[in-house]
Amino acid sequence: MRRVILYILLLTAVSAQAQTDRQSIRQGNSFYHKKQWAQAEVEYRKALAKNAENPQALYNLGCALMMQQKDSAAIQQYQKAIQVETNKLRRSKASHNIGVICQNHKMYGDAIKAYQQSLRDNPSDDETRYNLALCKHLNKNNQQNQNKEQKQDKKQEEKEQNKNNDKNKEQQQPPKEQISKENAEQLLNAAIQNEKATQQRMKKAMQKPQKRNVEKNW
Repeated sequence: MRRVILYILLLTAVSAQAQTDRQSIRQGNSFYHKKQWAQAEVEYRKALAKNAENPQALYNLGCALMMQQKDSAAIQQYQKAIQVETNKLRRSKASHNIGVICQNHKMYGDAIKAYQQSLRDNPSDDETRYNLALCKHLNKNNQQNQNKEQKQDKKQEEKEQNKNNDKNKEQQQPPKEQISKENAEQLLNAAIQNEKATQQRMKKAMQKPQKRNVEKNW
């Protein structure tokens, strides 16, 4: 849930400078309500050029910047408004809008802090309380998802490490003995020589006369 608050202060002019500040703010508000955010920004900056600590101009400038999606610049203006604003209800609105910006960017931790600060200044703001509860829920889910991803990454790293270790073990094993071409030829020649010698022995044995058994007469 998103809420952008633009409030108008009815100030009594105490000087020409204060009157000029109020005129610029009123002109900025007119542009803002017409959704002319850039023109509103110009007028609020004119007011701040005359009075840099005008909490209304700081807050309204934050709103104009926020509507232009200049979120970082908007947060800076809201923070300045919080520092100089003495009214707790108005201060709580600036903290609330900081929470909205952080929530939109899924910066749930920062959003939670901003909403908590807003509730300290205005404990009766149910919308801020709802946003706070929602961000706590989303932040918890986000942390669980991060833990799950970290476990998966760690498991994958261990798998890759084991794969590399197995590969290193294979590389460290001594290479199997290989017979060189020269040794193979020597073994082949030796086998041929043995075969020739065996054939010669068989040939000589076949040339010898065979003994015959003589049967005795009874």
